[in-house]
Amino acid sequence: MNMDDLDLKILKLLQENARYSYREIAKELGIAVGTVYNRIKKLEDEGVIRGFCVDVDYEKLGFGLTAVIGIKARGKDIVRIEKEISKSSRIMQVYDVTGEYDIIVVAKFRDRADMNKFVKWLLSLEGVEKTNTSVVMDIVKEKFAIPLLTEE
Repeated sequence: MNMDDLDLKILKLLQENARYSYREIAKELGIAVGTVYNRIKKLEDEGVIRGFCVDVDYEKLGFGLTAVIGIKARGKDIVRIEKEISKSSRIMQVYDVTGEYDIIVVAKFRDRADMNKFVKWLLSLEGVEKTNTSVVMDIVKEKFAIPLLTEE
């Protein structure tokens, strides 16, 4: 997709606050409201904007345990296993990776028993050979957006 600086500026504002109205974005950028609407619609149609999210503190909702789980799976079963895992309400991310493990997942659990139940289910899936679960001790950074328009 062809994106220009204006598209990036709109995305940057939406990353800061997905609740900004078209009018607020237009005022901030000194452009017409219709331009903001058309640009956001184009970004949605092209799949650049996949949705608008709320930044939730899951610990405050009772999900105090975060785990990173490496999964080794038979080659022919990897895609099927990834799709099956993705259906779980506890899973935040599923990555198809290179290295010792084939799949890496990040999940949130209420407690150890909740995690134990999930890992046991995971190990019962046809094609899963082994798992390695790391419990997150402290969340230093947990953002799902990278800054746009930076010189880094």
